Amino acid sequence: MSAAASGRRGRPAAASPGAALALARARFIAGERVDVQAIARELGLARATMHRWFGTREALLGEVLADLAERRLEAIRREVPGGGGPALLECFDRFNRELAANPGLAALLSQEQERALRILTSSGGVVQPRVVAAIQRLIEQEVDGGRFAPRVTPATLAYAIVRLAEAFLYNDAIVGLRGDSERLREVEAALLGVPI
Repeated sequence: MSAAASGRRGRPAAASPGAALALARARFIAGERVDVQAIARELGLARATMHRWFGTREALLGEVLADLAERRLEAIRREVPGGGGPALLECFDRFNRELAANPGLAALLSQEQERALRILTSSGGVVQPRVVAAIQRLIEQEVDGGRFAPRVTPATLAYAIVRLAEAFLYNDAIVGLRGDSERLREVEAALLGVPI
């Protein structure tokens, strides 16, 4: 029975912030523009509901990017054998190479360069702090397991790793991804104390 037939008004039961985020994530992964109005329409929502849930389009994009980054970092760590600095380096290298090859990220950077860089690299946004926290968790797992002894605190190391990746992967002078993964791996290896 439809909402109209039952006399009830409002959004469909399946429409939720999670459903909206999943739809935005699918569009981003496909390299499509994340359009708040289109997502609201597809879920049978008012645009005001999307605004209440996520605020701005930038905030929604930030949630999508932060969520994807956290998921990928966790998945990559599960795939990488071993531990300590070498395992961390392998995780970060795989993650960086995925970023450099990601069609959704390339599309976002080419279509909305300033906005994309602001969403990705602002310490006041959601992406950078959450990626730093995810990397810090990976480092702390290795420290807690006795497999890694960083020369600086895990928080400082995680922040440095993220800022380095931003510098080597994103280029604010030319639209798109720089994707300098090889040199980034060398610098991350030095920070982690891993010979390459």
